[in-house]
Amino acid sequence: MVQKRKKRPFLKKNTYELQAWAQERLVCGIDEVGRGCLAGPVVTAAVILPPNCSYRLLKDSKEMSEEERLLAYKWIKRNCWYGVGIVHHRAVDTHNVWHATLIAMRKAVMHLLAVSPHRPSCFVVDAMPLKLHGHAYADIPVHHFPFGEKKSSSIAAASILAKVRRDAMMSRMHDQFPHFAWHTNKGYGTKEHKSALKDHTKTILHRVSYLENLTLEQKEDTDGDHQQRIC
Repeated sequence: MVQKRKKRPFLKKNTYELQAWAQERLVCGIDEVGRGCLAGPVVTAAVILPPNCSYRLLKDSKEMSEEERLLAYKWIKRNCWYGVGIVHHRAVDTHNVWHATLIAMRKAVMHLLAVSPHRPSCFVVDAMPLKLHGHAYADIPVHHFPFGEKKSSSIAAASILAKVRRDAMMSRMHDQFPHFAWHTNKGYGTKEHKSALKDHTKTILHRVSYLENLTLEQKEDTDGDHQQRIC
């Protein structure tokens, strides 16, 4: 008998923020950018919004134009407490991207709480089940849920901050490795990026584990095409 998957409770927009603000407390939102890239770091951010925040551009960074993200980024830097956590590509190869992302999130939290005068009532995280065992903040509840940028302005702010920071880093690296067009694809596995990897040697910023998987996928595609031709 197949067991039905339990439905997650429906979350209204800013459920945790509104509860905290009503008690004169604050929420810390956490998100990441760059997990799916072939090159470059994973960048995470942790952001505490001021109470009763209603800035119109706090939304999913993937649905924003670059101009909107930059405007929101400036607003966040002026009005919020924030921290950024970065793990380079070798950490992704060593620990795998899941664990590397959690490491980066913990870094972002530590950086934020080192400068913030406020202790949040909870952390809200986009999808990732972050654990803070062994840290001074282990007693603070952590809530994680999918589509966090749409359900929490705090997570949306973290997404925007991480996205702008990482995009800037990859654009700077484009000057060193122009063949891969990182100023436009930011290290993601676009058709242009994959094509460049066929013609140019991988860089010191590429994730070896990802390229190995990419090579295996390409081989499987080639084998499948050959199988179809001889059948």
